[in-house]
Amino acid sequence: MSLQYQGLGSQRVPRDAPSRPWWQIQGRVLFLTICAAGIGGTFQFGYNLSIINAPTLHIQKFTNDTWRARTGWPLPDHLVLLVWSLIVSLYPLGGLFGALLAGPFAIMLGRKKSLLVNNVFVVAAAVLFGFSCRAGSFEMIMLGRLLMGMSAGVSMNIQPMYLGESAPKELRGAVAMTSAIFTALGIVMGQVVGLRELLGGPQAWPLLLASCLVPGVLQLASLPLLPESPRYVLIDRGDRATCLAALQRLRGTTEVMVELAELEEERAACQGRRARRPWELFKDSALRRQVISLVVLGSAMELCGNDAIYAYASSVFHEAGIPQDKVQYAIVGTGCCELLAAFISCLVIERVGRRVLLIGGYCLMTWWGSVFTVALCLQSSFPWMSYLAVSCIFAFILSFGIGPAGVTGILATELFDQMARPAAYMVCGTLMWTMLFLVGLGFPFLMEGLSHFLYVPFLGVCVCGAIYTGFFLPETKGKTFLEISEELHRLNFPGQSQDPMWKGPEVIQSTEL
Repeated sequence: MSLQYQGLGSQRVPRDAPSRPWWQIQGRVLFLTICAAGIGGTFQFGYNLSIINAPTLHIQKFTNDTWRARTGWPLPDHLVLLVWSLIVSLYPLGGLFGALLAGPFAIMLGRKKSLLVNNVFVVAAAVLFGFSCRAGSFEMIMLGRLLMGMSAGVSMNIQPMYLGESAPKELRGAVAMTSAIFTALGIVMGQVVGLRELLGGPQAWPLLLASCLVPGVLQLASLPLLPESPRYVLIDRGDRATCLAALQRLRGTTEVMVELAELEEERAACQGRRARRPWELFKDSALRRQVISLVVLGSAMELCGNDAIYAYASSVFHEAGIPQDKVQYAIVGTGCCELLAAFISCLVIERVGRRVLLIGGYCLMTWWGSVFTVALCLQSSFPWMSYLAVSCIFAFILSFGIGPAGVTGILATELFDQMARPAAYMVCGTLMWTMLFLVGLGFPFLMEGLSHFLYVPFLGVCVCGAIYTGFFLPETKGKTFLEISEELHRLNFPGQSQDPMWKGPEVIQSTEL
């Protein structure tokens, strides 16, 4: 068998060296790293996204009572609704600010330290939530939601970057998928803790909002004991000894020289250039396909209609005959459904690849969304259509969790090299939070204007996502970052033969943003 090499002076690495089967990788420290990063990362995002639903009426009453105590007059209903809308929408607005901070944080502080420092926002928000009722200030709730959004914006970008750089290539997709698992787990935990029997009552809602402190404390207690991203330590900081120690701990073995040589190969490709700025990604023709894929598939994930399904769930469950006081338990079932789908996706992603999960997920979502629309239109004529609509809700959430929910988050890690990755996550995060904000703002008008045909625009997005993935997204399963970069270079310049002097992506010694 002939071997292809990429020159590194005296160090030469076989490009088609066999990979270890995933079951031979000892990953206790890697597993602990995943848990420590996830509990204070995407878990917080899902948790704070869902707990705000339970105390809706209690916070609105608190807002009105506070205003009455200050002025002697009740706050008009439309202004109460405006304050509540601000409390909800400040979370994605904070997420947008956090996404813009994530790139500089990741470069200046490193991946692990950024996640730790990010908990400053969590502690401040928990204090504001906990004392808001005693202080008689709904403004403290608004500020706390903004801070929690900033925390989520930082962690949702840095956590997959940290885990993707720490995982071996045989498990990179599965490890990155754990971000979706922790998001779904946070949603479920928020739904459970927000039940009336726990912290969803009229007196306990400040504790419900302040309970975000618990995951933050768990991360602060555990993450400092675990290693930094080996790729960041070697390529960005030039610390070979620390990189070697981190690799040995994460892999559970001292036999990491082949992987270390691959990292050295990336480091040797350094051209001494600074890191990309976000706007520079759009100007570089060598990153054209990567940026388009990030924008198209990132937008498709936010506009595919999953939020619409969740918004319709309560009314559909009620129409299906579920008593109003039991609907909250059915809602918990939807969160469990997404959690199950994320686990399934994590187990199969390294077997079937990224493209299959994305295409299959979007196709299934298109099918179930179509059936859901038909069921909503006919439920007044055929009573059993309500039960079909309920089934479609669970099937749609399963399809979303298996495909777009987790795989889309891997794109910025795998499609961009070390120099462009922090900027790519800033673009991805900014896009995601902006879309989330716009969907939340425009969704009530879509519901009013389209009624049962609300889901038709989302069906078009799902079809576009499947088509784009099928024709334009390359498969990255089991490939090193250098191999992915070489394939993307060929795709971006199809009419050119690869420059024999091109040694892979530009990787730099100091990634100043």
